[in-house]
Amino acid sequence: MNRRLFLRSSIAGSLALSAAGCSRSLQNGGERSAAEAKPFELDELTFSQLREGLESGQYTSKSLVEMYLRRIGEVDAGGPAVNSVLEVNPDALPIAEEMDRERAAGRVRGPLHGLPVMIKDNIDTADRMATSAGSLALAETHAPQDSGVAAALRKAGAVILAKTNLSEWANFRSNRSTSGWSGRGGQTRNPYALDRNPCGSSSGSGAAVSANLCAAAIGTETNGSIMCPSTINGIVGIKPTVGLVSRSGIIPISHSQDTAGPMTRTMADAAILLGALTGVDPRDEATRSSEGRSFTDYTQFLDPNGLRGVRIGVARSHWHRNPRVAKLAENAVAAMKEGGAEIIDPVDLPNREFGGATFEVLLYEFKDGLNRYLASSAAPVKTLAGLIDFNERNADKEMPYFGQETFLLAEEKGPLTDKAYQAALAICRRLSREQGIDKAMDEHRLDALVAPTGGPAWFTDLANGDHSGGGSSTPAAVSGYPNVTVPMGFAYGLPVGISFFGRAWSEPTLIKAAYAFEQMTKHRRPPKFLPTADLA
Repeated sequence: MNRRLFLRSSIAGSLALSAAGCSRSLQNGGERSAAEAKPFELDELTFSQLREGLESGQYTSKSLVEMYLRRIGEVDAGGPAVNSVLEVNPDALPIAEEMDRERAAGRVRGPLHGLPVMIKDNIDTADRMATSAGSLALAETHAPQDSGVAAALRKAGAVILAKTNLSEWANFRSNRSTSGWSGRGGQTRNPYALDRNPCGSSSGSGAAVSANLCAAAIGTETNGSIMCPSTINGIVGIKPTVGLVSRSGIIPISHSQDTAGPMTRTMADAAILLGALTGVDPRDEATRSSEGRSFTDYTQFLDPNGLRGVRIGVARSHWHRNPRVAKLAENAVAAMKEGGAEIIDPVDLPNREFGGATFEVLLYEFKDGLNRYLASSAAPVKTLAGLIDFNERNADKEMPYFGQETFLLAEEKGPLTDKAYQAALAICRRLSREQGIDKAMDEHRLDALVAPTGGPAWFTDLANGDHSGGGSSTPAAVSGYPNVTVPMGFAYGLPVGISFFGRAWSEPTLIKAAYAFEQMTKHRRPPKFLPTADLA
């Protein structure tokens, strides 16, 4: 059964949708025009607005789940066919009903109680949904234990509505891959222009949030995988300091860079979601360093005047080459100055590629981390070598457009005790931290650095792969430091964002500044599911 039929069947099973209506939406092949995309009652509603609806009795958690499931059926599986949802949770409605019973009994777990959230399909959920990283090799693999992220969401009372599609293996299989494509899920499309790419690897999470298929979603990032799909899909993304959010039960690339984080339509929602995810997890040693540095409530830093007196460095070495994006970024910096920020311009950071050392580190850590994950999982393949063999044997389905060059390079690497790995890691840490972000912030007494997050979405090209215009995610990614992206406007009819990044554990400062910028400018506009972009 293909993904769309599987998804249709799952939604119909949950909702008993009209068979005729569902069939019509799926048979149109995703060619529905923007004018035919139906209005949606929950469009752009925030956590606070949904919570008010629950408290007033306007909504129940069950009714919210039902509405979002119908929206998925109309817009994702059918309609414009965004294709961002890989699998809906067959237990979402019973979970929502339990949250309603708890609310009626006076037990409200927190601001996420009863709210539907999606989760990227490289994050373990111990339920009837698979965790596959988009690969057919793991399509039937069910996690024996919740990831730290899934456990935190359940504890907060959130309803895990679905697993989102992603760039297969978090975009670490090939050097010419197409973002948003997985063997299990196919190609996710950008809701602003369906022929454009949603970026990756958290493609489905970004597109689903932007298209109002859920209240919010969780993405993961090694380098740019929250930042890029957030900017390209016109939403807010937070890439936390490595160690602030547990990585236990997340299919790994790099233990020195990987983290999960919120993807939402507003800074306020991102702050709420981040607070639910923090805490020390015995299964992730890195979280021990967050003790005394994390918060369970980041909404306390949402200050509309939060730019006043903040020293912001303009990272010109990571400025975008596209003239329209550059102009929007100049306007963004001017708005920050108008909001009371002290602008220091320019501030330089080291070369973003660090001489290739970053890729060397990722190859070593990927092989080590993935072999460990697979060995302890219920997956039928237990090693990276086994995955390579599976892909070769199933090349027609797994490698119809691009190969597994990165897998092959990683498989050649030795253990983490190799001097080559240790030297590369030392280079990355020195250039990104002591001689990078920390040095720049010390020299200029900065509170944050800013740069355009990336360029507008490119055309999806399965034949040639991605051709992104670049971005600014690398310094924060390689250092393991926090990064926040917020919409800053539209170029060629497509959304782009501005990034605020800085020292380790500086999420409160970044949230404060980014929220103030968001409230001043309010650039977020919902997508119209156009067949192609309006370039005016």
